[in-house]
Amino acid sequence: MERLFLFFYQYRAFFTFLVLEVICAWLIIENNQYQGARFFNSSNSTVASLNTLSQGVREYFLLRNINSTLAEENAYLRSKLEQFNQLKDTASFAITDSARLKQFDFISAKVVNNSVNRSTNYLTINKGSADSVAAGMAVISPLGAVGKVKAVSKHYSVVMSILHKDNRVSVLMTRTGFFGSVSWNGRDPDYVQLDFVPRHVAPMKGDTIVTSAYNAIFPEGVMVGTIEDVKQNETLFYDLTVKLSQDFRKLSYVEVVRSHLKHEQDSLETPFMEEANR
Repeated sequence: MERLFLFFYQYRAFFTFLVLEVICAWLIIENNQYQGARFFNSSNSTVASLNTLSQGVREYFLLRNINSTLAEENAYLRSKLEQFNQLKDTASFAITDSARLKQFDFISAKVVNNSVNRSTNYLTINKGSADSVAAGMAVISPLGAVGKVKAVSKHYSVVMSILHKDNRVSVLMTRTGFFGSVSWNGRDPDYVQLDFVPRHVAPMKGDTIVTSAYNAIFPEGVMVGTIEDVKQNETLFYDLTVKLSQDFRKLSYVEVVRSHLKHEQDSLETPFMEEANR
């Protein structure tokens, strides 16, 4: 404290000058209309700029919460849209089964780890068994299909990405109505291969590929990508390259799809599948 007093005492002339300058400026502004108007206009502009900067900083630090809120809202809206589609598809048959009308639920989650440069790629999300996530559930994003849940802990889940050489997804070509499956060859993370499309189908570059009704996991009609390259080979099938709609290197928020009818379908089909494999 003694040093502080000594500092003010040593520079007392300078501080006295500053006080007198402030008093003079105040007297000029108070007694001259033009100078007063210019001062207040300038001060308002400065304050507005500072408020804008301050608001921008606050919004930047709130982006995580905003993104999380938007992801939750997307999951809710997707669930409502799926219910509407089920209701529309079954209206003509007067089906009122609540499980059929509300076949899928959507759980929002954040990607906390992800790989795209291996032949067997996985990603980790921050939702687990405590959030009703279970192995076998599909994972999608606002831009398209992502993969399926492979393993869960209480608060986290590991997802087998579409960019996994052993992961196949049943898909539909919307223009032709033909079914096939997509798989990854372990090369470019922007592309997958569409398999088992015969010559008579005549696929075209730009054809849209979505998940098919043969998926017990994925809802029907989830975007996968568009055909980028069409080639004929020596077999009866085309070599088709599909550009993924989701850039997996930019994957941030996803939605886990919980099917209320998958267990029933699996329990019904399993005995017949086992018999066929004998």
